[in-house]
Order: sequence, then structure tokens, then C-alpha cells
Amino acid sequence: MAGTSLRSPWIRRFHPAPQAATRLVCLPHAGGSATSYFQVSQALAPDVDVLAIQYPGRQDRLNEPCITEITTLADRIVDELIPWMDRPVTVFGHSMGSAVAYEVAVRLERRGIVPLGLFASGRRAPSVHRGAYVHLGSDEDLLAELKKLSGTDDQVFAEESLVRMILPALRGDYHALETYRPEPGSSLTCPIVALSGDDDPVVDLDDVALWERHTSAAFRMRVFSGGHFFVDGHVPAIAGEIRDHIASAGVL
Repeated sequence: MAGTSLRSPWIRRFHPAPQAATRLVCLPHAGGSATSYFQVSQALAPDVDVLAIQYPGRQDRLNEPCITEITTLADRIVDELIPWMDRPVTVFGHSMGSAVAYEVAVRLERRGIVPLGLFASGRRAPSVHRGAYVHLGSDEDLLAELKKLSGTDDQVFAEESLVRMILPALRGDYHALETYRPEPGSSLTCPIVALSGDDDPVVDLDDVALWERHTSAAFRMRVFSGGHFFVDGHVPAIAGEIRDHIASAGVL
């Protein structure tokens, strides 16, 4: 079947499901990698073929320059995804990944590929801007932001070599996120499901609800217990949300 024999530095399939009727494209958070979706992939296999995106500048792509514009990143990702669009697709992003996922979905629709839905997790709506400038700060400012979000194992901070490795990607991602503005008038025709933690220190629930403005289709919002990385503690429930959404479209 189309796509199953392709190899791309952008795409990770931790649990390949070539016979699945549908695919899920997952976009990581700032400083994150494709491996952050390993558990989601495991929970959905073999019913859903999960394609986790690996951005340049981290892990096995460490020596590649980071892409510091959300729109450019989305352009590159869509080019890589087109050969895999031989069956219905859902798009999922967390934090910065939600902005990337939105722009990916916009571009897919422009090419005539309407996703089954967009899952926007841990991120305010694209139309909301809060004037953050973390990417202009010192290395210590970047690390302080990571610690505030509680998305990185404390052991990482104790290893200076690991810290030095993640900082360029983190700074590049924050530049991309903090300078991102959606194209005026851009919107989707697929449903949007917004997910958030009830104790997120950087995302206001009212701002999450404004994702509804970015689609002409259905909108739904669900709040989980936890902070910015609430997803890590609710993988089965979130996988269930994804599965139910796909099933409601008549695919599963």
C-alpha cells in the first residue's frame, strides 16, 4: 500500500500498522521529539497507523539546523506527508505542536485533503497572542521555562552535556512559536478538538476555547487534570478520545 515502504527523516512509525484504515500525524512540543508520542502510538496500534514527526535539530537529526518559522516547518512537513495521504488522516499536536498541526491541516485542506479532525492540545488558539519573548532570553531563562512547565526529567538538568544539546533546538522552537502569526482569515473545514490541563501555568482555558473560531465544522473541548504536560498522565483516555473521534467519522 502507498507509503508503507517510504523512508523519511521526518517520520517515525514506532508501531507500524500498514493495514490500518486511517493514520494519525503527531507534532511534538517545543524542544520535543517524535519519541514523545511513543505511548500514544502504542495505545492506538494496530487500528491507527501513527506517524510521529521528527523536527530537525534533535536526536538523530541533531546536526541539522532547526527551522525557526512555524509556517516553513509546516510546509516541509506537508511535503513529506503527501505520499502517506492514501487514507483518512487525523492531526494531533501538543503545545507548539498544536500550532504546527493547525498549519499542517490548513495546508492539507488547500491540497484537497480534509483531515478527519485536528486535536489541539495544551495550546491557546492561534488568534491569541500573549507577547512572550523567551527565545530572546539567556540559556538560564530557557531552562527556567522548561522547569516551570515540568516537561523535562530533572536528571536532564543535572547533565550539562545534555543541556547543551537541547538548548539550540529549544531556542529555535521558541523563536518559531513566539513569532508565529496565522495567515489572516485562515480556517479549517474539519472538526477541532481542544484538550487542556486544568492546572497549566501558561495556557488559559478561555484562550483554549477560542480554537472554536478556527473551524467552520464542529468544535469540542475537554479538560484533564494536570499541568502543561497533562498528556503524559492521561494517555489511555486521550487515545480513547482520538479513537472515538475517528470512529464517529465512520472510519474505525
